[in-house]
Amino acid sequence: MTKVLRVAILLSYCSILCNYKAIEMPSHQTYGGSWKFLTFIDLVIQAVFFGICVLTDLSSLLTRGSGNQEQERQLKKLISLRDWMLAVLAFPVGVFVVSVFWTIYACDREMIYPKLLDNFIPGWLNHGMHTTVLPFILIEMRTSHHQYPSRSSGLTAICTFSVGYILWLNVGVHQPQEISMWSIGHSEVPRVRVCWVHHVTGMWVYPFLEHIGPGARIIFFGSTTILMNFLYLLGEVLNNYIWDTQRIDSVEADVLCQVWKKRKRSLNWNKIQV
Repeated sequence: MTKVLRVAILLSYCSILCNYKAIEMPSHQTYGGSWKFLTFIDLVIQAVFFGICVLTDLSSLLTRGSGNQEQERQLKKLISLRDWMLAVLAFPVGVFVVSVFWTIYACDREMIYPKLLDNFIPGWLNHGMHTTVLPFILIEMRTSHHQYPSRSSGLTAICTFSVGYILWLNVGVHQPQEISMWSIGHSEVPRVRVCWVHHVTGMWVYPFLEHIGPGARIIFFGSTTILMNFLYLLGEVLNNYIWDTQRIDSVEADVLCQVWKKRKRSLNWNKIQV
């Protein structure tokens, strides 16, 4: 059942990505294309992760009972890659996208997802990008045990991803250009900017960045990195809780079974004596 569910989730992500890339939006035609958006990067991460899950399941079926040590080694590598992907990227980035998007959307949708986008992106696709990611990754975590890497290496990896994305958005000296993500005709006086995409295109990737000052942006980007680290730790705790609880339940079931067997033997012995 878990294997079928993984295939279904993978196909849903492929469908979402295909439909999203088929949309002709002005922002997709500018520098960086869809790769400017963390939502799109997250969709790719989730699709790759579930693709690895499906590949692992297929390899497990082919390897079962073969006795081929080389195939078993390759399978272990796939399982390690799958577990690493969930711990470092799929869970923290997926939960981050869902929680931050809907938090800002609830405060003021124009700051993160302007109403203009409703003309391009249907509601079901929006939820496919920003909502279903969370239940899908929680289902995966609940149905399969994943071995987390050491905490230091995991936190280093998620910090590297976070800082890398921030640098992708945040390096350079902006030169005035007559282009904006959502409108045409936006120009500025030359000044120092901390945004690579803004430096190249003259636009902010997310509308709310245009409404806060440089100091607030530094605080925001620092906070997002801290939040990513917190979500990594949350995933580790959640994974351990789910599977430690299951082990405890299994042990309790074994103990009860043994007690029941002893009691049954005792009753049978008493009958024999009578």
